[in-house]
Amino acid sequence: MPTPRLAVFAVFLFNGALFLSWAARMPALAAQVGATEATLGLALFGASVGLAATAPFAARICARVGARKLIVVGASVTVVAVPSLTLADTPFQLGLVLFVLGACGASLDVGMNVAAVAVTRSLDRPLMPQFHAGFSVGGLVGSLGAAAAAGVGWGLTRHLITVAVIGAITIAWVIRAVPTTTGESTDAVAEDRPVLKRPLLWLLATITLFSAIAEGAASDWSALFFVNERGVSEAAAAAAYAGFSVAMATARLLGEPAQRRVGPYRLLASGAVVAAVGLALAVLVRSAAVGYVGFALVGLGLAFAFPVIMDLAGDAGRRADGTGGEREIGLVTTVAYTGFLLGPPVVGGLAHASNLSISLGFVAFVIALMVPAVLLARRSRARELTRSGAGPTPL
Repeated sequence: MPTPRLAVFAVFLFNGALFLSWAARMPALAAQVGATEATLGLALFGASVGLAATAPFAARICARVGARKLIVVGASVTVVAVPSLTLADTPFQLGLVLFVLGACGASLDVGMNVAAVAVTRSLDRPLMPQFHAGFSVGGLVGSLGAAAAAGVGWGLTRHLITVAVIGAITIAWVIRAVPTTTGESTDAVAEDRPVLKRPLLWLLATITLFSAIAEGAASDWSALFFVNERGVSEAAAAAAYAGFSVAMATARLLGEPAQRRVGPYRLLASGAVVAAVGLALAVLVRSAAVGYVGFALVGLGLAFAFPVIMDLAGDAGRRADGTGGEREIGLVTTVAYTGFLLGPPVVGGLAHASNLSISLGFVAFVIALMVPAVLLARRSRARELTRSGAGPTPL
């Protein structure tokens, strides 16, 4: 049996691999259902609705039954839903299947982040970036697999069934080692501060909202951007997201020393600057090679947004007995998913009215807004710690 740390890493990898396996084949899915950029954006809206609608309930369920059971349910439905994408004949049917995948993704995200927080607390190390590197590595594996499948002429059905079978075997192997986390008690609930009344959590959620819009744009639209705006083949376009994933995974694997040396808030702000510059470079310079570099910079810059925010949210909800953080992670995750909810139709609508270069340029501006939100979040945390007598906040 793997260690809890390896098991949680494998769950992150599973989630990323299955998600990017179908996302990287988006041009083929769009052709299958006859979708335009606008109707494809509406279909992708289904996944975002599933994410946003399920996340608050997933947080409550996780607080009561534990992370492991939530992961089991989410993973089981995911391995069935992914091959079901090949049965869609219209954009509406595609949107329905994506809604189910979005709901499963929310359950997996909440469960695996709560389990990751449990591991980081038990080891007393800032390992969240490394766990989220598992998602990036999974995304890399999924996108490269999609590129290979498209390159050798595999149909969607053969490709996605193969991915689902491998994913099911992986979860079956590691699930018993995933921390269960304890269900909340009446005393623990009484100790919790109302999450909706804490400015810190709303600011952290805003940062993840902006990051989610950017990550969603990279995963959903990068392939179409390179096909339509830069004139590359589908296989080469699928590989574009691989550069994004490689940069993100590498940065996250090195995240523990980086977070210790730089501090969480400085890491978030500097990363936002790098990501905004990278995406602006990709859309302003009409070169496929420069575009690949730009998307790699986006992956590098956004690498720490989700893991560091989840770490900060979990820390904000930690109780005296060392438990807690499920509801705080749930709130931040729910708001972040509105980014996935709003991103596809906004980017698709702007692309339909103009082109993908202009719509992705708007996303670069959204990334830049993360910087002032990070500064405000740091001040809010400092005020909370001062009132509690816990000392200054980490930089």
